[in-house]
Amino acid sequence: MQRFARAAILTGCAAAALSVMYAQRGGGDWMTIGYDPQRSSWVRGDGKISLASMSKPGFELVWKIKLNNEPRELNSITPPALLDFYIGYKGFRTLGLLGGSSGRVFGIDLDLARIEWEKNLASPAPPKSTVPCPGGMTSSVTRPTAAGYPGPVAIRAGRGGQAKGAVGAPHEGAVTLKQSPPPAAAPAAAPRGRKKNAPAPNPYGRGVQLVSAISADGKLHSMYVSNGEEPNPPVPFLPANANAVGLIVYDDTAYAATVNGCGGVDNGVWAVNTKSKKVARWKSKTPPAGSDGFAVAPDGTIIVATTGGEVVALGPGSLAVKSSYKSGKKFTSTPVIFEHGRKDLLAVAAADGEILVLDSAALGSGPLAKWAGLSSPNYAAGALSSWEDPAGGRWLLVPDGKRITALKLSGENGAPALTPGWTSRDMVSPIAPAIVNGVVFALSTGEYRADGAGAADRVQRSSKAVLYALDGSSGKELWNSGDAIASFVDSGGIALGGGRVYVGAHDGTLYAFGFPMEH
Repeated sequence: MQRFARAAILTGCAAAALSVMYAQRGGGDWMTIGYDPQRSSWVRGDGKISLASMSKPGFELVWKIKLNNEPRELNSITPPALLDFYIGYKGFRTLGLLGGSSGRVFGIDLDLARIEWEKNLASPAPPKSTVPCPGGMTSSVTRPTAAGYPGPVAIRAGRGGQAKGAVGAPHEGAVTLKQSPPPAAAPAAAPRGRKKNAPAPNPYGRGVQLVSAISADGKLHSMYVSNGEEPNPPVPFLPANANAVGLIVYDDTAYAATVNGCGGVDNGVWAVNTKSKKVARWKSKTPPAGSDGFAVAPDGTIIVATTGGEVVALGPGSLAVKSSYKSGKKFTSTPVIFEHGRKDLLAVAAADGEILVLDSAALGSGPLAKWAGLSSPNYAAGALSSWEDPAGGRWLLVPDGKRITALKLSGENGAPALTPGWTSRDMVSPIAPAIVNGVVFALSTGEYRADGAGAADRVQRSSKAVLYALDGSSGKELWNSGDAIASFVDSGGIALGGGRVYVGAHDGTLYAFGFPMEH
């Protein structure tokens, strides 16, 4: 009886310890391209990165790892999807999951900078590749998520904290009894009475953890995050050699956009139910705009902007047209969706340098707000970012060719208006920043962009990428990566979580920046 009692006590203690550990680590994982289905790039909280910590020395390159990938034209490795807490047969893991243009998917232990597994999904290459149609794996990988806005996350100190032994300093007791509290984080925005927030993940719930990818033959692969094995055969999804972007999975359905008519595939948005295997599609005369293809409203509606000047709302699953807005402008970014004044609004950039704000549930009503003033109106923004400061102020961040332009949205209870907030220092071909705790991480990609330039010329004339940390309210520079990144960035971009920022470069190197662990 005593033996069983001891076993029960040990089991309970272990469960309690795991619960505390999970509470410290939080559930705000970077799930898909743009972080969340709304493509906001706004991480709701982090226990290590803050305005205070970034104003002090210590944030630096923690590690870098070269992956087995060959670029195709300008495509290389994708931003990783992050899994900050995984309990598997190898114990506890913090994982990064990313794809490469040559058709491989990688699972990386982010604490040890070690490749856990590598899965080859390569298919026969198309006879010819071009910058618009590079072939190979073109979309980022994704973890299944929920359509709602991310909810508040538990905050932990981050893996960059000081490593300690079991015995504390004199008069402090064991370190298991006394730990330094994590830095204060900006509170996540309340859902304002609407139940549209995604449920917090449960690491002890039933089910398996998967990562999904689209191979060049158009099939959807769903792999275990632990070892890359596929529990089921891949699902036919897209025609072969399509240029797919923006893969996301929610409510047992995978969605992706196809652009540039590659492989003779229609431009538009595609959906496949992972259980019934039924495929739906919406055709567009012109390609979906931007780097992420589309965004998802918290009720599951797909919102896509096209280079032909149309914004369209598509029903989840069926992709039936719900509403649309025709502007006559050429859009250059994927929409970003956000909550403002109890409405779900979206913002999108046009080629003439104008930013438009619309009601995602009433597109036909036309723009609620406009702002024109970008210094490089012909720059393809690709994507926008959005975040809310602790005072409830809504911000839009726009890559503006040579800098980041920050706009503030006001007029919550009346007609909204966009006003300029700040502009960053000059950058080379910046992309949509990532935001956490009031810190904006902006990437000067270093990519040389010129109409008609081939991939070889652009690679040769591009410069090193530089990552910057900026004060989200003023644009003040807090930190930069200097010469740490040896190549430029095209398809790589930014992912953020667990006290670290990850950047994938064209040469196949993944860089991790954070506060190094002390031993």
